[in-house]
Amino acid sequence: MSGGLLSPGTAALILFGTFFLLLVLRVPVAFALGLACLPAMLFEERLSMQSLVQETFNAYNSFILLAVPFFLLTANLMNIGGITDRLVKLSRTMVGHFPGALAQINVLLSVFFAGISGSSTADAASQSKIFIDAQVKEGYGLSFSIAITAVSAVLAVIIPPSILMIVWGGVISTSIGAMYLAGILPGLLIAAAQMATVHVYSKIYNYPVYPRATLKEFFVSGWESLPALFTPFIIVGGILLGWFTATESAAIAVLYAAVLSAFFYRELGWDKLYHSLLETGRLSAVALFCVGTASAFGWLLAYYQIPKALLANVTTWGMGITGVGFFIAFVFLVVGCFLDAIPAIIIVGTILQPLAASVGMHPIHFAIIGIVSLAFGLVTPPYGLCLMISCAVAKVPLKFALKDTAIMLVPMLLMLAAIILFPEIPLILPKLIAPELLK
Repeated sequence: MSGGLLSPGTAALILFGTFFLLLVLRVPVAFALGLACLPAMLFEERLSMQSLVQETFNAYNSFILLAVPFFLLTANLMNIGGITDRLVKLSRTMVGHFPGALAQINVLLSVFFAGISGSSTADAASQSKIFIDAQVKEGYGLSFSIAITAVSAVLAVIIPPSILMIVWGGVISTSIGAMYLAGILPGLLIAAAQMATVHVYSKIYNYPVYPRATLKEFFVSGWESLPALFTPFIIVGGILLGWFTATESAAIAVLYAAVLSAFFYRELGWDKLYHSLLETGRLSAVALFCVGTASAFGWLLAYYQIPKALLANVTTWGMGITGVGFFIAFVFLVVGCFLDAIPAIIIVGTILQPLAASVGMHPIHFAIIGIVSLAFGLVTPPYGLCLMISCAVAKVPLKFALKDTAIMLVPMLLMLAAIILFPEIPLILPKLIAPELLK
């Protein structure tokens, strides 16, 4: 694919210049990506609106992307069907006696939620309603409460099942099962860093602690939550055992969550189901529209050989695997501030893939570095969707919680650096459990 009338530099200037101009004008990202493709049509006789529509349709014509609405529906069913409430009780029996009890519960619930839903925005929306006001009433600072709720929500795209891993696997042809296994340890390490941050805050500001739960309370909560906790094992285990694909696992998760909510916990009614389906449709439309326009934008980048031109100088820097790892993380961290993670994967991930391959970086290691780095973009302005949601629930401007959010990102960045420096952190579980997926 080549032969454009415009040079790669000129084409890049037009595409990215138009895109960022539209962002400054507050045009939504998905629309900005699509509209940025139009000026190229004026200069290129061989391109037409039909080409743009065709590439957008090709992005949607993907079986694997059906997993996105399914996982969003799973998250919504959890919230309305009593599953989240049971997980909150279990979290309290496990970490309620830690300093900063309610904030620790907030983080641990995000770990449980991440293992079921795969959606950070759903996590941020539900937990902001549960925790922010409750923490403030117990004496926690409002800024701290917003920050820890938003920051812990990003675990949902790191710990499997993750919507970003599904998109990455579909776009960059990487084993989703291997990424699921590779995301577990990095996700747990980042969660531990968040809990350590809460501990330090709690010692400084003397945040409250709950009495230690009895062994009976723990086992009762665990028994009530056990069916919900089986969900990630069904999803990940089913993929690894070859019982179903990633998309089919998402459909199984929906059915399982619906059965639990309707027949086991008995909190799912027709009205709740209707609102859950409506919300899922709305969120899915936003996410998948981004996929379509980003794919068209990415197709034009490839048409003008812009990725090749961008990497031509970088490859001469002589960086090894570690240097390339930090470079990839830096690019995704910057891009994540301005762009949603899904179009960032489609556009930037495909650009950086040849660079990672050129230094012998394992595709799974590359994927985890990219996904973890993009997770930061969910809480870093000007995009910062999870932080934006938490601030909206708290009815304060985004800048109100920036200081505490920045502080909480520091230990998380250290964990990202560890993932880059020690590839075995993401690769150890795939090597032990399913080494065939790494080939």
